[in-house]
Amino acid sequence: MRLSVLALVDRLRPGPLRDRLTPIATLADETLSGSGDRAVSSRVALLAFIARVVSAIIALGSQVLMARWLGEHEYGVFVVVWVAAVIVGGFASIGFQMSTLRFIPEYIARKRNGLLRGIVRGAPLYGLAAATLVALIGAGALALFGDALASYYVMPFFLAAICLPMLAVSEIQDGVARAFTWPGLALAPTFIYRPLAIIGFMYAALQMGAEPDAITAMWATIAACYLVTIGQALALRRRTRRVVPSGRRIYRPAFWVAISLPMFLVEGFYNLMTNVDILVVGALMEPDRAGVYFATVKTLALVHFVYFAVRAAAANRFAQYHHSGDRIRMEGFIRDTLHWTFWPAIAISIALLVLGKPLLSLFGPGFVDGYPLLYIFVVGLIVRASVGPAESILTMVGEQRICAAIYVSVFALGAALNFLLIPIWGLSGAAIATSLAFVLEAAALAIVVYTRLGYRSWIGFAFGPVQRPAEAG
Repeated sequence: MRLSVLALVDRLRPGPLRDRLTPIATLADETLSGSGDRAVSSRVALLAFIARVVSAIIALGSQVLMARWLGEHEYGVFVVVWVAAVIVGGFASIGFQMSTLRFIPEYIARKRNGLLRGIVRGAPLYGLAAATLVALIGAGALALFGDALASYYVMPFFLAAICLPMLAVSEIQDGVARAFTWPGLALAPTFIYRPLAIIGFMYAALQMGAEPDAITAMWATIAACYLVTIGQALALRRRTRRVVPSGRRIYRPAFWVAISLPMFLVEGFYNLMTNVDILVVGALMEPDRAGVYFATVKTLALVHFVYFAVRAAAANRFAQYHHSGDRIRMEGFIRDTLHWTFWPAIAISIALLVLGKPLLSLFGPGFVDGYPLLYIFVVGLIVRASVGPAESILTMVGEQRICAAIYVSVFALGAALNFLLIPIWGLSGAAIATSLAFVLEAAALAIVVYTRLGYRSWIGFAFGPVQRPAEAG
């Protein structure tokens, strides 16, 4: 028996309270049990956000434990290496984590089952091959030029190369699961199971007498990445067998790579843009300062997760509405995503500013130094939230090249600002550089979406009723 929020509200006595709750209950029922496109997208965004909230709690707890176990210096080494590995892993997936969101809905809609079978099976394999090559090149570069790094970074970076193939495959499998609207299978392995596994392996290693340092943390991370990614691959294969008709696979690697590469630039430079500050802090300052900076960034994870949750729900819908030529649905859905992104970001930002000090103190007394940075970060994050998942609009309708150009430009500016401002203002300089990069990114995306496509992707245009066609079923 399905729970109806509206039925519960109807049991209240007639009056002002019931009148106010009725439209809210109607919207809740539509989101929780509706079968129309908007209801499904709302539900996916909600599930994705819930998964991200749970994962944020787990991630915060896992990072607190890591900081307590490793101490500020070794924790700083670990986070710099781990962030670098995640960035390179995103690049090594050569864009398939995003292009699957375009190809799979298109092939389903056009009943091109051979190509559907090919992309589902082929995309992770192409990513695995590319990431393995990148890992080998990286390990070779470390062997030749490792003396240029501080000694405490060399071995952790070697171990990070072992992680790269699984990080890339995991990214692509996330994309495949999101394209089939399976948010649990897309998000839980990366954002819930993997951090839990890292902590589990780390705890076991410490209990067996391993040194509490970045090398031990990287070995724990390797074990967790392989275990979780292989498990996700097996689960994904079982589920796709139930929904994808069996038959011959058709592969179009040259075409897929040609479309994926600009998306690879979008995703890769987005990851660089959002993490370059951590890398530059790690390069210019001592590891303990990098640890403080990373802990501050982690406390803002919920604000980022609002955007990621909406993007997880929206990308395939943008592709669907564009390919079907349904501009009315597209305009209404863009407005929905703006509301879903902006208002939760405002509320969570306020809450984190209030709770920032006690959250940072969990990492250790020295990490409270990062609290003033929260105010700087929040400005940039709210401006970024005001344009919603605008880059998904561009990449899903074939404008991935100009989107890539935006991210390359913003990354270059952000990196330059970090190198300029960190020597002057330290960690505050890194936060200012990052916030300015977010503001520039938001402005550029909103302008391009409007000038190239005619859609107004900014919260200021998202008020007022939108005429939507009736949704079937």
